[in-house]
Amino acid sequence: MDGRRPKLTEGQAALAQRLYDEREKTVQQIADMFNVPRSTVYGHLDKAKTVPRQPKKTKVTKS
Repeated sequence: MDGRRPKLTEGQAALAQRLYDEREKTVQQIADMFNVPRSTVYGHLDKAKTVPRQPKKTKVTKS
């Protein structure tokens, strides 16, 4: 065996990806649908296709 079983089935992960891509639901709403934490949903989203909702704010540090 290689590690723990995924919390989401392949079908659930595919549905989560589609809902996220189509902006149907937020990650929190998807997590609530499947009764899993948001981190689990993020773990199943395809990093290559998934675009962050908002650009990351870069901190400007003064030296």
